[in-house]
Amino acid sequence: MTTPAANHDAAEAVVAELVDLLHLERLEDNLFRGQSRDIGTKYVFGGQVLGQSLSAAQQTVDEDRVVHSLHAYFLRAGDVNHPIIYDVDRARDGKSFSVRRVTAIQHGQPILVAAISFHQPEPGAEHQISMPEVPQPEDLPPPEPLDAETLALLSPKLQRWVNRGGPFEFRHVYPRNEFKPTKRPPYQQVWFRLADRIGDDSAQHRAMLAYASDFHLIGTTTFPHGISYFLPNVQMASLDHALWFHRPFRVDEWLLYACDSPSAQGSRGLARGMIYQRDGTLVASTAQEGLIRVLAEQE
Repeated sequence: MTTPAANHDAAEAVVAELVDLLHLERLEDNLFRGQSRDIGTKYVFGGQVLGQSLSAAQQTVDEDRVVHSLHAYFLRAGDVNHPIIYDVDRARDGKSFSVRRVTAIQHGQPILVAAISFHQPEPGAEHQISMPEVPQPEDLPPPEPLDAETLALLSPKLQRWVNRGGPFEFRHVYPRNEFKPTKRPPYQQVWFRLADRIGDDSAQHRAMLAYASDFHLIGTTTFPHGISYFLPNVQMASLDHALWFHRPFRVDEWLLYACDSPSAQGSRGLARGMIYQRDGTLVASTAQEGLIRVLAEQE
C-alpha cells in the first residue's frame, strides 16, 4: 500500500520531469532543442510539441509581451526516441504585437508548424461566457485504477505509463469507460491541475497549459459514435490545434476544461474547449480538428 509521502514523491518526480521537458536547450539565438517523453503512445504526444514550441517562441520576445494565440498544424508523427529541433522565425515585432513562426523538425523534416502571437497587455472592453455549473473537483472521485483484464489489453509501455501516473490530475464530471464506450452527447467537463506545485513563472504556466490542452479535446468528437482512441479499429490523430490565452492563471491550481464537438464529417471531427478557473474566470479557449477513421473489422 502506498503512503501519502510516496504519492507526493511520485507526483513531484513526474512534474519535475515535465518542467525539464519544457525547458529547451538553446543552440543559437533562434534555434532550440527539446527532448521527447514516452507517455505510452506510439508517437510523440502532440501536447509536448505544442508546449515546447511555445517555450521556444517565448524565449525570443520581450518579457513584457504575453502570448495571446497559438495556431499549429501537425504535419508528421514525432519519433519519441529522438530530440526535436525548434527553429523560430521572428516574423514581426511591432509596437504592441510580436509574431513568431515556429517549425519543429525531426530527422530533417518538419513535424509541426505554428504561428504564435504576443501582445503587450493593455486595458480594454471585457466580457466572457459563464462557466458551466458543475461539481467542484473535491466532490468528484479520481479515475478508477484499471483492472487487470483491461490493463492486459494495453501495450507494455502504455501499461507502464498508466501504472506510473502522469504529471496532471484529472476529475471527470461525467466519467466514461474508454475501453467500452457508450454513445452520448458530444460534450464533457474535466477538472485538471498539475500534480505538484511549481514556481511563479507565468511563461512556464502557459507552456504547461499548452501541453495539457491536447488532453481530452479531440476525444470529445467520438462520444456520439460510441468509439474511442483505445479501440483497435479506431485510428485518430490531431490535425491542427488553436489556443487563445485570455487571462492569468496557475496550472497547478484546479482548472475546468469544458469541451464540445459541433461537427464530425469526412473522417474528421472538430472540438472546442473553454478553460476556467474554479472562480468562473475564463482563462483560455481551444479548438482542434482531428482525423477519426473507423477501420473495417479484421476477420
